[in-house]
Amino acid sequence: MVGMTLRSLHRVSLALLVGFIPVAGTAQARPPIKLSPEEVRALAAIQVEINAAIDSVDVELAKASNKKLEAQQEHRDKLKARVAAILAKANLSNGEFERRRFYVSTEGDARATFDSAVAKLTGAPLPGSLPAAPPAAAPAAAPVAVPAGPVGVHLGHVVNAFSDTPGGAGLLATAFTEARIAAQHAELGARNTTNLDQMKLHAGHVIHAVDPTVVTQGPGRGYGVRKAVNGVITHTELAAKVEGASANVTTHARHITTAARTTLARADQVIAMAEKVRAATTAQEAAGLMAQLVSLAQQLVAGRDANADGLIRWDDPEGGLQQAQEHVNLLLAAEKK
Repeated sequence: MVGMTLRSLHRVSLALLVGFIPVAGTAQARPPIKLSPEEVRALAAIQVEINAAIDSVDVELAKASNKKLEAQQEHRDKLKARVAAILAKANLSNGEFERRRFYVSTEGDARATFDSAVAKLTGAPLPGSLPAAPPAAAPAAAPVAVPAGPVGVHLGHVVNAFSDTPGGAGLLATAFTEARIAAQHAELGARNTTNLDQMKLHAGHVIHAVDPTVVTQGPGRGYGVRKAVNGVITHTELAAKVEGASANVTTHARHITTAARTTLARADQVIAMAEKVRAATTAQEAAGLMAQLVSLAQQLVAGRDANADGLIRWDDPEGGLQQAQEHVNLLLAAEKK
């Protein structure tokens, strides 16, 4: 863990905002801005307030009583309204907020001021004060209950354990671990946009976490997002094809695999963007590409609000690993009834 700022940059999948840095064609296309240190600190305070709102809703979404789609939607709507109110109080439109965050992400002094302000407001370690490391493996959890028979065998590979994953973890958990490592190293590469070698180094680390057959050495677990997600798709589809599989299984299997396939397509985009960073010849060129890489890497988990309605759904082109997980949970919950 390298401080709340890293967490704050990609925990907006339920709100109006998607990713710390918008992809090409949004903030980059607007007139350039320059923020004073006071304006950067104000931006940090707004980000911290938004993070608190997201944390509050995350707690509600995790409760068993809120697992129905209607309850989930109600809390997402509340979060959307809360984020809008925070921005309105600061007299900022969503577009202007994105533009200011993009400025902070690409200006080294501004980013340092932003990080320091967040650390002071939250008590979190200042980025760089702790050694960067891949997210630690979570403690082994009790196996998730799955249906009996062949359907449960295949779903168990998705949610509980699989023979060739690191530590024998479930395929979906492995995909999450690798995707978070990819996002972490995209963010680390974007910290110093004047250092071409560091940006290239972390771009290679991103690729390793997504597909270690492309870059064989790096901080990932050696399995890769691609392989793990392909496994999720394979075993979810096998579960749905079992003779006698319920309508619940077949319906949610389609939702899970659609979100997974969208994640695979996004993984290809991540690798392509990271390769562009590695091929860049100047720090200025790499910095613009790195900004896009951060956004794409974060979307592996969070998905993308493609239609700008404040929600991220399972269907193409929005779904990410989080949406696949949501429909795994819905599938398993309905099978218990």
